[in-house]
Amino acid sequence: PAGMELRPWSGIGDLPLFNPDLEPHVPERVAALHAEVAAADALLIASPEYAHGVTGTLKNALDWLVGDAAFVSKPVAVFNAAPRAHHADAALRETLKTMSAVIVEAASISIPLLGANLTDAGMAASTSVSGAIRGALADLQRAVLALQPG
Repeated sequence: PAGMELRPWSGIGDLPLFNPDLEPHVPERVAALHAEVAAADALLIASPEYAHGVTGTLKNALDWLVGDAAFVSKPVAVFNAAPRAHHADAALRETLKTMSAVIVEAASISIPLLGANLTDAGMAASTSVSGAIRGALADLQRAVLALQPG
């Protein structure tokens, strides 16, 4: 939507394994994650499902954010990016609620990405996929604007 900037964070695979003993002097990559979260008006978290759960990489990133004041009450859209991924979706939502995120239900969608829809071009070419994403982003934007003063 107009006025919305999406900034994917590509550093998730570079995070060290979570170790609470390193806090408050966290590694540079973890500090970068905290800074990105603090700078964002909202978060969009997309996850496939592996062995009935979210990926270890995603869970590791979330573990580093536990207790981060910038994450508390942050609007979050959850994109379930796999067919039949209800276990991961439920686990992710439980983790986010425990972390005091505000899950924007209207902006949280399931997109069964299969075959040709797995690429950016495939998602854009699929009117059902691209329409669902556009609608979810508009709902997330409305939720963010509703939280702003004035």
